[in-house]
Amino acid sequence: MEANEQVIKTQGLTKRYSAEVLALAGVDLTVSANSIYALLGPNGAGKTTTISILTTLAQPTAGTAQVAGFDVVRQPAEVRRRIGVTFQETVLDVDLTGRQALAYHGRLYGQNKAMRERKMRDLLALVELEAAADRRIRTYSGGMKRRLELARGLMTEPEILFLDEPTLGLDPQNRAGIWQYIRELKEKRGMSLLMTTHYMDEAEQLADFVGIIDNGRIV
Repeated sequence: MEANEQVIKTQGLTKRYSAEVLALAGVDLTVSANSIYALLGPNGAGKTTTISILTTLAQPTAGTAQVAGFDVVRQPAEVRRRIGVTFQETVLDVDLTGRQALAYHGRLYGQNKAMRERKMRDLLALVELEAAADRRIRTYSGGMKRRLELARGLMTEPEILFLDEPTLGLDPQNRAGIWQYIRELKEKRGMSLLMTTHYMDEAEQLADFVGIIDNGRIV
């Protein structure tokens, strides 16, 4: 992708859950290729709702959103083929090993064994989990689980990676490690990333562009 190409674009993005709950109130944002965009705001500001719509997990009440040139409502399958996601809450099967979690994810996306093995080898090295790859996930620390989720989100070689509060609850050492991996994804792999955070220092350290969201509006 060209560096000035817009890989994410929303116009008037609105999400109403009920008459009383307006989660998004007309969000306009653009994310350029090979950049890190941080959506910064307090809890309840609308960050996770925005990511849910952009990753096709929720539908907007009004407005439009395009990811990698595809409409998230009319072309959700095309969007999903081009994205990776790590969620705010850990969603790992703790009875699996780290290697099994990655392998099953690759199988869900139709990857053959040779491709899965290559990706797992590369990604386990990237997030420094090679030594723990064959341990049950229930034995992992919080930081290790975050790193495994990051690796899982990269199994499909996405054009765009969505990170919802990627360092929530981590200690300073683990936060710094995740920051380094995120930088490498942009600098070495040319990836585009949209991350949400309520840590101002995280946005300052990582982001090329910052959108500040509060009460469902970019302020």
